Amino acid sequence: MEERRGGLLALNISLVLGVFALLVVVLNLLGWWQRRIADAQHGQTMADLDAARAHGTDKAPAQFPMIDVQACIGCGSCVQACPENGVLGLIDGVARVIHGSRCIGHALCEEACPIGAIHVGLDAAESRPDIPLLNNRYQTSVPGISIAGELSGMALIRIATRQAVEAVDAIATELRQEPEPAAESELVDLLIVGAGPAGIAASLRATELGLISMTIDQEDIGGTVRKYPRRKLTLVGALELPLHGEVRQKEFLKEELIEFWEGIIESHGLPMQMGVKLESVEGKAGEFVAWTSRGPLYARRILLALGRRGSPRKLGVPGEEAEKVLYQLIDAATYRDQHLLVVGGGDSAVEAAMALADQPGNTVTLSYRRAEFFRLKQRNRDRVQKYGDRIRLAFQSEVRSISAESVTLTWKEGDRSGEVEIKNDYVFVCAGGEPPYRLLKEIGVEFGAEEGSVMISEPTETEFAVS
Repeated sequence: MEERRGGLLALNISLVLGVFALLVVVLNLLGWWQRRIADAQHGQTMADLDAARAHGTDKAPAQFPMIDVQACIGCGSCVQACPENGVLGLIDGVARVIHGSRCIGHALCEEACPIGAIHVGLDAAESRPDIPLLNNRYQTSVPGISIAGELSGMALIRIATRQAVEAVDAIATELRQEPEPAAESELVDLLIVGAGPAGIAASLRATELGLISMTIDQEDIGGTVRKYPRRKLTLVGALELPLHGEVRQKEFLKEELIEFWEGIIESHGLPMQMGVKLESVEGKAGEFVAWTSRGPLYARRILLALGRRGSPRKLGVPGEEAEKVLYQLIDAATYRDQHLLVVGGGDSAVEAAMALADQPGNTVTLSYRRAEFFRLKQRNRDRVQKYGDRIRLAFQSEVRSISAESVTLTWKEGDRSGEVEIKNDYVFVCAGGEPPYRLLKEIGVEFGAEEGSVMISEPTETEFAVS
């Protein structure tokens, strides 16, 4: 009996040891498999970062996630929360900015971080040569001229609208302390330049406060949003507009948001003129003369709600006004299984073509009027050749016309020349343009990182910041 019990005990111990050994093996296998997955994810993230650096999308032109790497616990909540493709990734257990240029300031990553290790904002304005210096009332170094929205460095819709409202409030306070212009005067109280989110909010607030205002835009209502791809999801977050109240819908497709703004403008009769370009500003606060493409406008104050990318160079061909024609590539990953044409032969055009060719299913043609690339960085010259048939190089070609489903090129190949029609879903014109910075500097607006930059408006130097 004792021998039987001893045998059973030994058997049980053996079974336990066997199960334990099997468990150890399973756990080791799971650990190995998890390491394999982590290594693959790390490798993919590093490849994404290398690609972002190669395409120049790792640097953010405006706001971006600033990460406290000492505090980050590598949970990945920020990566999962970001609705834009590939802004953030995990490298060596720490969140890193991958495609910084894709950040448009939703700040959902900031909200998702459980320990507050991430903040969406700007570097100090004083160190940014592309950011105008503003005081805490959004006034520039030129008395009477203010800035709100994307030009200040913050492209998020809810921040742009808040800035615009606060800027108009400050302007209205100043104007109440000044003599009213003569009844027959052509002066408006406020000239708003730009009809994007900030410009629309400023116009609403000016109307609400009883200011006589005029809003102009060189293109059309919507600003940068109008240049988004068709049906791109746009987050507006917690948004409240003057005269309208709370915007309960938090997410819009691009077309829905444009329609929403157009409805607000019509219902409140906001004074706006589209297709009017600001060319220069003369005079001083209280009596500005704004020279535009349609002649002079006279204003007591000016609010610049411009975009940061300036006036693109147009092709001047039939069909160019279609929404499928874009003048910047915002997010290459948005375009898949498409027939795409990139126009231009500079670095921006070649980099856009390569970024689009990297997306699955795309057919990319690069149209350039010269016989070969001219003044192209050697790195881009070498890289684009490696794409082979993935990028169809159409040298000595020019766009003749654009239709809904195709593009017609005049194309000289060897001894042959003529018109060629190719299938097309989108056209990207990367032919350069006129950024707004020259205009601002001619007006007298100072930027960060300028030697001897001083603010000449009323508040002290320590008050100046970009919000």
